[in-house]
Amino acid sequence: MKFLMIASFLPSVLNFRGKLIEQIHAQGFEIHILAPDLELFENERQKLENLGYKLHKVSMQRTGTNPISDVKTLFEIYKLIQKIKPDYVLSYTIKPVIYGTLAAWLAKVPRRYALITGLGYAFQNVETNNKRSIFQKIVHGLYQQALSHSHKVFFQNPDDLKLFQDLKLIKTNIPAVVVNGSGVNVADFNVLSLPLALDQKIKISFLLIARLLVDKGVREYAEAAKIIKDKYPDVEFNLVGWIDENPSAITQQELDQWVAKKTVKYWGKLTDVRPAIAECSVYVLPSYREGTPRTVLEAMAMGRGIITTDAPGCRETVIDGDNGFLVEVKSVESLVEAMEKFIKQPELIEKMGKRSRNIALTKYDVHQVNKHMMQEMELI
Repeated sequence: MKFLMIASFLPSVLNFRGKLIEQIHAQGFEIHILAPDLELFENERQKLENLGYKLHKVSMQRTGTNPISDVKTLFEIYKLIQKIKPDYVLSYTIKPVIYGTLAAWLAKVPRRYALITGLGYAFQNVETNNKRSIFQKIVHGLYQQALSHSHKVFFQNPDDLKLFQDLKLIKTNIPAVVVNGSGVNVADFNVLSLPLALDQKIKISFLLIARLLVDKGVREYAEAAKIIKDKYPDVEFNLVGWIDENPSAITQQELDQWVAKKTVKYWGKLTDVRPAIAECSVYVLPSYREGTPRTVLEAMAMGRGIITTDAPGCRETVIDGDNGFLVEVKSVESLVEAMEKFIKQPELIEKMGKRSRNIALTKYDVHQVNKHMMQEMELI
């Protein structure tokens, strides 16, 4: 039996789906992975091939809406699927879900699944504004067509599922399942001691890990950092990430200014985020919307209290006042207020961190999440 995963970014296969395909492989399935730009990720490619998986390159632009290029992508995926002859296909992220699912249907793959990991700029302001741009209408129409040919669609939070249903992007006869994000391997993210200041008290140190996009709340984080540091100069603000090729990316000039003014300590892009999490006492993600934010789960597994937004995907990870605080989307004032609670009541840092670890263990363990998905795909 053959299982094919279609992705738009090879490193995410290892980082976000690695344990899932490992468990599927353990069931005796031959694993195939289809993704673009394999030559750019030699390290990840080698690791996946060493695990016995077969990789296939496809032309696919992660961003951009060139119809000729996208038709070429659809045709290439179709030809590769005909050659591989998989029994199961799972696609995730926008272009693999749309073109991968359509190609799998055209190639008559017996079992076709789609995973909606987040909505991105194709759904920006859709809930607050009844008007949709021409671009959004096209993308939503493509989603509707593709998902109508899937056997089951996985969502990472109930809000995304409801939005797809409200927009009629998923038909009532197509089963939809909400899973607890991508999960986190709690064995790899152990609880580490909180960082200490020179006086041996807990150091107040905030951290944000994200692609440096506007809708990740990076600007709100930097603004809050300026306000807090004016009142509490010893408080630290760390930032991990990179400027992505995305319409909503912040500018290099903005980042350079934050670093020059020592508003944030910039770590750059990390392949292993654990050292950065270990150096923080509170993790912050002011995102406008997520599937289920993996970085939050990793910080929770390492015993850190969380500040995140009361937004789809984010709100599922925090019980307000228990393992952290929920703040208003796009509100610097709300973010500052939550940060000050940790500064004024440092005992919350350890208390909420312990609760985070407990929630990670009981709700987000990657093995439980993957078992749920495999059962729903009838792989076990």
